[in-house]
Amino acid sequence: MGVFVFLPLVLPLTAWPIARLAEQHLHPRTATRLLTAVAGVMAVCSTLCLALLMVVGTAQLPGNPLPDGWSDPEVRAAVPYDEVAGKVAIPALLAVCAACARTLWRHARVRRRGRRALEGLRGGSVAVLADEASYAYALPTRAGGRVVVTTGMLSRLASPERRALFAHERAHLSARHHRHLLVTQLAARANPFLRPLRTSVAYAAERWADEAAAGAVRDRKAVARAIGKAAMVSKGVPAPTFAGLAAPGPVPGPVPRRVAALLAPAPSARTRHSVFTAVGLALWSAAFGTAVSAMSSANAAVTMVLILRAATPL
Repeated sequence: MGVFVFLPLVLPLTAWPIARLAEQHLHPRTATRLLTAVAGVMAVCSTLCLALLMVVGTAQLPGNPLPDGWSDPEVRAAVPYDEVAGKVAIPALLAVCAACARTLWRHARVRRRGRRALEGLRGGSVAVLADEASYAYALPTRAGGRVVVTTGMLSRLASPERRALFAHERAHLSARHHRHLLVTQLAARANPFLRPLRTSVAYAAERWADEAAAGAVRDRKAVARAIGKAAMVSKGVPAPTFAGLAAPGPVPGPVPRRVAALLAPAPSARTRHSVFTAVGLALWSAAFGTAVSAMSSANAAVTMVLILRAATPL
């Protein structure tokens, strides 16, 4: 396997430039999908290589249940620095699995609590809560999802701004932004180098919903006003894993940047960028890093399987 087994662990660094440039120069829809795909592929490759290293490390432990041939010098020679890398990979992979399991459990718990809280409330796809606190968010469900908004939020918005709010939250549901956010959250848990992509996807998803709302109400300024007002009166969304109009924290992104983007002309959906531009260079770097990561992890996996099969007694 050589050093190829280590490459997917550090290749996420090649995606850092596009993480920020995508927010500024790509259409939000394109940025969300692109960064989610890059983060997901790199996270899978990184975790696979950690698992391969863990096999080598586990085979060196006394009393392990693995075949004796897996600890032979010939097998360990396939991994550089096998004594250190193999043993370090064991706690590292366990930590990754625990972090991802906790993220999935938290995501499922929030969805479950949200559904229970809305049981019995009428309103179809919209649930209005009698609460003076100001917040709104999109709650995905098997039936397509519901928009949750409080009377406190509605009382602070004018009629065009309310339409913008509902259009924004429906955009989150129709585009299933919660899946993009979950993928990047898991990717960031799998490899800390992917955290910038998680932040960028959270912002890009909000911008995607902003643009969808602006197209639905045909008034970009109304959407900007709705975001600004909601940000000033919002006390926090009780479902942090789901997107809200102007919730504080890493989801969604900085509100002033979103407002400024809405006051500017609509972004172009053009996806082709010359390689001689900063965006084009970053795109090609991310694509190259993702491709090399996938090929390196596949090469390492195939090589390890062949070596372990040869070392396993019949």
